[in-house]
Amino acid sequence: MPISLLPIFYKVFEKVMYNRLNQQLHTNNILVPEQHAFRKGMSTKDAAFRLTDSVLTSFNQKLHVGGIFCDLSNAFDCVNHEILLTKLHFYGIQGTTIEWFRTYLTNRKQKVEIKLSNSTQNLVSDWGILKHGVPQGYILGPLLFLVYINDLSLRINSFAEPILFVDDTSVIISNRNFIEVSTTANPVLTRMIEWFSDNKLVLNLEKTNITKFVTNNLPYCALTIGHGD
Repeated sequence: MPISLLPIFYKVFEKVMYNRLNQQLHTNNILVPEQHAFRKGMSTKDAAFRLTDSVLTSFNQKLHVGGIFCDLSNAFDCVNHEILLTKLHFYGIQGTTIEWFRTYLTNRKQKVEIKLSNSTQNLVSDWGILKHGVPQGYILGPLLFLVYINDLSLRINSFAEPILFVDDTSVIISNRNFIEVSTTANPVLTRMIEWFSDNKLVLNLEKTNITKFVTNNLPYCALTIGHGD
């Protein structure tokens, strides 16, 4: 994972902008309730509880339940700067503030250094300009990613129940008819793939699974996407 190096003075500005953006998002209730990461009073436990509760509630209602579990490849590194800036502007970050975010994201440079165990010299690449991605290792990057992925659940929440924790995306589908669960899973996954494509994120189909949840007295059934099954 790349390490972002910022001057102390720049870190102060980052903290200030984090507080302003965070206040904007929470005061105006912008972040979707399906997102559980980097929010006050929420954690991985809340996301896990919501998923478990959704499945068990469906069982209590005698519904068939299926789940889609998505895996994104290098999600933070694939964030498109112009798309992110457009979303920030849509959520009310405008004027000099949006221009600050533009300078924060664009024209960043990185290089790779490889330490050789049998040499006193290291291999160092030339500096390259980053054309996408949010800085990692500081507080502002994760919050910007939440803004970037915020509208994903709006694409599918009328068909299924999404549960998000940063880039970990789980979707629960329930119905009294299992055929309807299977029928709904395909358009939901299609909508998600389209959203990921539109937003320049890469869905790892090899690690993305569709699973049927069952009670202990029923056989287990699972389908893995991308293996031609």
